[in-house]
Amino acid sequence: MLAPRSLRKAAVPPSLLSDPSPGSLQPTRLAVHVNAAGSSCSAYLASDCRVYKIEIAMEGEMLSKGKESLLIPINAEVISSSVVDRCPHRSEIQSVVLAEGEGDGCLILGTVDSYGHLIVSRLDTVADDIDKASYSVPPRDCGVGEGSWAGLCFSPMHQSTVAVARELCKCIDIYDQDIHVRSLRTLWYPSSFSFAQCMPQVNESGSMLAIAEGSQLSIWDLRTSNNGGCVHRISGPIGGIIYSVCSSPSGPIAVGGTDRTVVSLVKMGWVLQITGLSFSSVDESFIYVQGVDYEITCGLWKGNERAFSFRGDSNWLGFSKCANTDVVAGWCESGSVFVADVRQDCLSVIG
Repeated sequence: MLAPRSLRKAAVPPSLLSDPSPGSLQPTRLAVHVNAAGSSCSAYLASDCRVYKIEIAMEGEMLSKGKESLLIPINAEVISSSVVDRCPHRSEIQSVVLAEGEGDGCLILGTVDSYGHLIVSRLDTVADDIDKASYSVPPRDCGVGEGSWAGLCFSPMHQSTVAVARELCKCIDIYDQDIHVRSLRTLWYPSSFSFAQCMPQVNESGSMLAIAEGSQLSIWDLRTSNNGGCVHRISGPIGGIIYSVCSSPSGPIAVGGTDRTVVSLVKMGWVLQITGLSFSSVDESFIYVQGVDYEITCGLWKGNERAFSFRGDSNWLGFSKCANTDVVAGWCESGSVFVADVRQDCLSVIG
């Protein structure tokens, strides 16, 4: 059983960012990382053509609850704030992603803008100079046409492998660092995607990609060219749209969208419309669900049981969970950043 340890609310300094750009419906413009000691959390926020970083204090257990397991945030201190100057985009950034790099204190920061321009930087979280190296990959069509939502994700097994999705182009490009490997052509507009971390029929992780396109979930094998690489399609309810997809190391793939559907078409009646999903790293039977109703909820995805939730103060611009721990964050258009620290309930473990 999961139990929230704290919920903090921090405000982005107006001197750093006073009016964030609206972005798209998908809340993919936030990435968070907790330092080794757990005393602070770094939030990377993308607005317009820039990426901003704020450091939020995380020390101490502070938790207050309201009705129906709704968590009440406590104001947190912003230790420092700055502009990440290694992301020189020329159009609005649509997605920002953090991945664990090789060695202690090394992170990989990836950003992609509305025309598919990809920039990947290695960050040293220990040294004062956080920028170590970076590379840039321009879009395959040189940015011709109309801009739209774009996303990226890193392979969980091969850090040099990155996938970039462009909604209006109906295309996902696969890169090995800055070298283009192949392109996947979807039938519908892609709205979310994720590398499948564990598939029963595949020995090596990192070769399967799950893509949400319209009302369908498609599975792609990067090692085959038959049928363009698409090996399976699952159709959701007619007229619905899938806005988010995520995978668990143990195998399950979760999807969510307009019809409140999560994992194998299990109804989550406590979320209005799903635009963000992430499995728990502590207990994979739990999943974090972000919706358009200002709320982020944690619950059992099999039992349709709510554990707890917290609410933002305006529309979500970003939703993110740390890679290997259950620190979940949401960024609102008001400038507020909500950070929840969730742990295993010791009493349930003993029981």
